[in-house]
Amino acid sequence: MHAKTDSEVTSLAASSPPRSPPRRPIYYVMSPANSHHDVDRVSLGGSSPGASPLHPHYHHPHHHRYASSPIHHSRESSTTRLSASLKYTSSSWRKLHNHTEGHHLGSAASSGCSDSDVEDDGPIPVRCYVAWFVLGFILLFTLFSLILWGASKSYKPDVFVKGVVFRSYDIHAGTDLTGVPTKMLSINSTVRIAFRNPATFFGVHVSSTPLEIYFSDLKIATGYMKEFYQSRKSGRTVAVAVGGSQVPLYGGGTGLRSRTEDGGAPAVVPLELSFTIRARAYVLGHLVRSKFYRHVRCSLSLREDRLDKPFRLAHACDYHD
Repeated sequence: MHAKTDSEVTSLAASSPPRSPPRRPIYYVMSPANSHHDVDRVSLGGSSPGASPLHPHYHHPHHHRYASSPIHHSRESSTTRLSASLKYTSSSWRKLHNHTEGHHLGSAASSGCSDSDVEDDGPIPVRCYVAWFVLGFILLFTLFSLILWGASKSYKPDVFVKGVVFRSYDIHAGTDLTGVPTKMLSINSTVRIAFRNPATFFGVHVSSTPLEIYFSDLKIATGYMKEFYQSRKSGRTVAVAVGGSQVPLYGGGTGLRSRTEDGGAPAVVPLELSFTIRARAYVLGHLVRSKFYRHVRCSLSLREDRLDKPFRLAHACDYHD
C-alpha cells in the first residue's frame, strides 16, 4: 500500500463530480378538467423554475409541478380559482342585467315612450300611461264598432209591394219629336210599397232607384220615390206615381192595343215592374255605417176593364238582396 501524496489527493478531488444536495420532496397537484385556462403554472421549487427537475415518469398536461411547501401551494391555487369564479359570476350578472334592461326599454319604446323616458329604477313617466291609455281606447273602440256593425247586419229592412192601381191607359196614332209617325202610349199608375225597419237601436235613411214598368224590353213608365227617414222598430206605406206620356212605340209595340183605338174588347197587357230599395243606417254617427239593398221584380197584368181598381201583388214579386 502506497500512501497518497498531496498532489494525488488534489487531483482526485478535482476530477470527482460534486455531490448534489439532498432533494426536497416534490408535490404534484391535479387541476380539475373545468378549471379556467388562464391559471398560470407556478413553480415553488426554489429561487427559479429550473431549480428542481421535472418528474421523469409523469407528463399529464393538466398537472403542474410545485417544489415548495404544500401550504403555500394550496393558498395560491385557492386564490386563483376564486378569482376566476368571481370573474365568471360578474360577467354573467352583467349580461343578465343588460338583457333585462334592454327588454324593459324595448317594451316602453313600443308603447310610445322613448328610451330617455324610462329610467333604470325610477317611476314610469305619466306620458307612458297616457300613450297606453290612448292605445287601449283605440283598440276597445275598434272592437266595439265591429260588434255594432256586425249586429246591425242582422236587422235587414222589410220591403213589400202591396199593389198597383192603373189610373189610365191609352194608345193612339201620333208622331215623335222628329215627325216620324208611330203609335203613342200614355199610362198612369200608382204603386204602393210597405217598408218596415226592425232594428232596435238605429234608424235608416231610405231611397230607391227609379221604378220602371216594361212591356217586353220596352220601358213605358217611370216613377221616383222620395227619400225618407225611418226610425227604429217602425214602418210606413209609400205611394209612388209611375207613368209615361206620349211614349213612342215604334216597332216594339206591335202587340199593344186598346179599346179606344180599335173599339174592340178590353185589352190585357202583360207588364213587369222593377226597382231597388236602398237603406243606409248610421249606427254610430258616420263612423259606423251599414247599407242594405233590396231588389224587387214583379210580374203584373194591366186589364183595361179594371182601371182605378187595385191589383194585388202578394205572390207576384221576387225579392232578393
